[in-house]
This record gives sequence, C-alpha cells and structure tokens, in this order.
Amino acid sequence: MDTINNILAFELFHFKEHSLTVLELVTVFAIFLITKLVLWFVKKGLHLDKFHKLDEGSSFALYQLIKYMVWIVAIALMLEAVGVKLTLLLAGSAALLVGIGLGLQQTFNDILSGIILLFEHSVKVGDILEIDGDIVIIQEIGLRTSKGLNRWQIIVIIPNSLITTNKVINWSHQTQKTLFSIDVGVAYGSNVDLVIEVLEKSVLEHPEVHKNDFLEVRFVDFGASSLDFKVLFFSKNVFYIEKVKSEIRKFINRKFIENNITIPYPQMDFHLKSKIE
Repeated sequence: MDTINNILAFELFHFKEHSLTVLELVTVFAIFLITKLVLWFVKKGLHLDKFHKLDEGSSFALYQLIKYMVWIVAIALMLEAVGVKLTLLLAGSAALLVGIGLGLQQTFNDILSGIILLFEHSVKVGDILEIDGDIVIIQEIGLRTSKGLNRWQIIVIIPNSLITTNKVINWSHQTQKTLFSIDVGVAYGSNVDLVIEVLEKSVLEHPEVHKNDFLEVRFVDFGASSLDFKVLFFSKNVFYIEKVKSEIRKFINRKFIENNITIPYPQMDFHLKSKIE
C-alpha cells in the first residue's frame, strides 16, 4: 500500500510552487475516460425507444448541447485536479480576455448563433437550405459552424451567424411536395391548345411527377418574340430538382419536334433610312 502511495505521490514535473504528480495525472485521465463514457451513454440513450418522439435533428441538437456542457465541467475538474484555481486564472487574465473578446466578436457571434440553432430547432440536421443561392443538406450543426453538402457533392462550411442573421430558405419546413415551375416560349402562330397539351404530357412522362401531383400549364404572356407558358408541377425531389427539370425539358423538346412546335430565336427589326441629297 505504501508503494502505491509513493508511486501516486511521485512528482513528474515541478515549476516554482506548482508540481504535477502521478495521482493528478491519473485523476485527469480518469475524468477524461468518465467524460467519454458518459457521452457514449447519453448518445446511446437518445436512440432508445422511449425517445422515439425526437427526430434525428432534435436528437443531434440535444446531444450537442449535453456534450458541450459535460466537456466544460470536465475541463474545469481537470484544471482543478492539477492545482489550477479557475477563479484566480480568470481574475488574472481579465484584461487579456477583454482583448481576445474584442478580436473574436464574429466568433462569439457564430457561437451564440449555434446555441440559438440548437435550442430553437429552426434548422435541423437533414434540412435542405438555400443560402446565398446555394442548396445544401445540413449534415452537422456545430457550436460555431455548420456543415452542409451541396448539389455538387462539395462540403460547405457555414458560419452559424450566416444562418441566423441572413435570409435563408428552408425547403424542409413544409409539406413533402414542393411546387416548381419551368418557363417555355413558342413561336407566334402556334396552336395554344396543342402547346398546353404537349407540355402536360411532357411533364407527366417524368417518373418523379405523378398525375395527382401535377398542377397545370399557364399561358402567362405575349412576349417580345414568343408566346410564354409556365409549367407548374409538384415534386418530392427537392435537392435534385434541377436534374428533374432538365429531363422534363428534354421531353418537351422532343415532343415539340414531333408536333412541329417551334421555339423561336429572339428577333429584332432594323429600319434603315436612306439620306437623299
């Protein structure tokens, strides 16, 4: 027993009035292991059947909050274990902390925004967002930044303040089906009823659009060079809707060729006046 006590009391490091013993190092390591174990149980517990009312995003947000709080407590205990008094440390570095705070205002703003996102649940993991013209699926909401995957399969790191302070479209905060449109222009003199019929058949030919989901084709305007139509349809494939639109446009182009319907080029008339002397 004395041997164990001697080993635990052995000084590994000594500087002025401070020292690091084997016992303190073991305590720090034990706190680290206990923290990891607690977080593992919390993560597993959030996926139990009794938490079935929580969706994936809510479970992730709750776990993130618990993780941050547990690690703050754990780090405080580790510092206390090695003899670092937090009150003295904070008091002695007050001026430094003020300077750091002024230099890291944007970082603190991002962190505060992250806490708001985790509490408010206005954005959750799995949501499809439109930010600055880019469409992303949120994969992770962190304390300072969030991570999303865009349509080009590129990971996008998003500062949380960008989500909370800017205009952001959340395509997931609605029904499963979303309304989309395709604009089409045909030459003057075309049979309007035939054009509408062809457009309807072209949209319904796509497997992503069902008859019950299809809305209508509208004759919207007399354009400068064309008769303008708008095709309105519902689709569940929000993230890859541009691919769906591209395929529908191919169907439209093929059926226009089959039915001799022309998509006109922009036209401009020039009037030349000759000067008679």
